[in-house]
Amino acid sequence: MHDHDQHAHAHAHGHDHRRLGRELALFDTDPLMGAGLPYWLPDGAIVRHTLEEYVREAERRAGYRHVYSPVLGKRELYEISGHWEHYRDDMFPPMELGAEEVVLRPSLCPHHALVYRSRSHSYRELPLRIAELGAMYRSEPSGVLGGLTRVRAIHLNDAHIFCTPDQAAAEARAALGLIRGAHADLGIRATRYRLSLPGPGGKYVADPELWRRATALLEEALDGLPYEAVEGEAAFYGPKIDVQIEDAAGRESTLSTVQIDFHQPERFGLRYIGPDGARHRPVMVHRSVIGSVERVVAHLIEAHGGAFPAWLAPVQLVVLPVAEAQQEQAYDLVRRAGDQGLRAEVAGPERGSLGARVRAARKVPYQAVIGAREAADGDLVDVRLRDGHRPGRMPGPELLHHITDRVRTRGPELWESP
Repeated sequence: MHDHDQHAHAHAHGHDHRRLGRELALFDTDPLMGAGLPYWLPDGAIVRHTLEEYVREAERRAGYRHVYSPVLGKRELYEISGHWEHYRDDMFPPMELGAEEVVLRPSLCPHHALVYRSRSHSYRELPLRIAELGAMYRSEPSGVLGGLTRVRAIHLNDAHIFCTPDQAAAEARAALGLIRGAHADLGIRATRYRLSLPGPGGKYVADPELWRRATALLEEALDGLPYEAVEGEAAFYGPKIDVQIEDAAGRESTLSTVQIDFHQPERFGLRYIGPDGARHRPVMVHRSVIGSVERVVAHLIEAHGGAFPAWLAPVQLVVLPVAEAQQEQAYDLVRRAGDQGLRAEVAGPERGSLGARVRAARKVPYQAVIGAREAADGDLVDVRLRDGHRPGRMPGPELLHHITDRVRTRGPELWESP
């Protein structure tokens, strides 16, 4: 093993999200629930919930409307969409329900096509951006399952934009901008853009003109951005832009995607009324900003070694009373932090020596120690940051102001530079 490989291997092992996820009590698995079906513990659920709120708000500001749709659909729905023909190997087997067969959905797009089709639409309403953070199910082989990266139940930050052909390239480009903004807030660095095209083999919809038009629109959306075209990675219904990331060992995976789809609007007979009063076919732009919450949390655990950015951390502030006498002051500060929307807790003397408690809280961004001296001087705390900085003694309200400011701006720094 080369030095570089050894380093990458050690680094990857040190930051393996499966080990850290259990160590930090974020998620776990149970053989009775089954392989590839992790459950989220309270601290992991906080990270996930915070991410979901963040992405919904970002989408709302970008003009998306949110919907909910069921995780089941009739087999016929997926026959119409083309999934049954082209994607069946990745789907769970159908369940019999009386005379009908229903399946766990492997994607949300057919449901959203039906949501669009349920009302008539004028060109004035377009682009119509429909988003959902929805569950979908894929029957991954058990040999590849592990942690949060290869799972059978996926919760995807999905959306479908129904637009005119003239709007599609601009919508795809706007989606790439949304992805870049989210990655900056999450401290994620994309390694490259990949234009994923069809390759040899029969898993793609056979319509050369459809592929040519969709590819040209994605190339227009990528104009000015560095990207590589790769054959064999397209969706069965159209080409896509994959935003690629790397883990600590240099393994590459796809986090966010943007796809252009002429196929499903055709199959579902989707229409809008144009300025000429005639019926026209919309284009579907599929996009995901943070990908699945499972994969993005796995990547964040590894990228940050479990030390999440302050706005995402399960516990943002730990208050450490040196002795019993300072407990009351510590709980008072935690109450005030909670009132300001911060996640704070007390780690009291019952949890061991101050040194042991500081070590146990090493992933928490902010630590506030209250000793006899701080208590005697009124509402003071001695502040330590996770990165080793010591801003020193200050009033409790001043500390809370600093933290809420950092959380609000989602800055990577724990303390505002003077």
